[in-house]
Amino acid sequence: MGSLQNGVERLILNGREEDKEEEKEEEPILKEQNERFCMFPIRYKQLWEMYKKAEASFWTASDGIVLENLAARFLNDVQVPEARAFYGFQMAMENIHSEMYSLLLETYIKDPKEKHRLFNAIENIPCIARKAKWALDWIQSSTLFAERLVAFACVEGIFFSGSFCAIFWLKKRGMMPGLTFSNELISRDEGLHCDFACLLYSLLRKQLHLEKVHSIVHEAVEIETQFVCEALPCALIGMNSTLMSQYIKFVADRLLRQDELL
Repeated sequence: MGSLQNGVERLILNGREEDKEEEKEEEPILKEQNERFCMFPIRYKQLWEMYKKAEASFWTASDGIVLENLAARFLNDVQVPEARAFYGFQMAMENIHSEMYSLLLETYIKDPKEKHRLFNAIENIPCIARKAKWALDWIQSSTLFAERLVAFACVEGIFFSGSFCAIFWLKKRGMMPGLTFSNELISRDEGLHCDFACLLYSLLRKQLHLEKVHSIVHEAVEIETQFVCEALPCALIGMNSTLMSQYIKFVADRLLRQDELL
């Protein structure tokens, strides 16, 4: 019985490896190429323009998971220099976001125990742990690049939407100007990162079936909605949780339309 199970597992693993090799052969952006070490001439003009847009958005001052994905997977997968330039710059931006979030916690949370709880939110707050696990599972996944790309478009485009919306709500009321200004800059960056994921996906020759894309997006919406209801109780600041949930779905629909997958 054990040997039969091992044989089945080997067949599944071999099948996945064959799928990945086939994907590399079909997708020019995943193919290793000697000339990738030279930036010019630019062959992917749209990717290069997105990198220059990221560069122009540079400002100084939970993005650790995004950094992990970029360093561990996407920079190894994607071979075209225009996209690698963008990802390299995105890593620098995510470092700044992480530093900014830490400074905000240090500034606003004075109680040492509460500060420790929030700095370790992945371990202490179940709905945040679920968000982190979903993202990390995709990082470690052996699935196709196209699936991981859609998942991380969701991380950048959906997983931040509830928090950003709540903070923009505070801004409209003139509250916490330091928090709202830094959030405005971070929100702009995350929107750019999501747009880049969508652009890169549009360049893939072999895209996913609609059912698979919708399944990934639906999971992300469900997790972000749970986060809004549990970790970010809207009633505490006078917001409507039902409308907030609708907003998250609106953001997801916009993401699908951006990919022309709705």
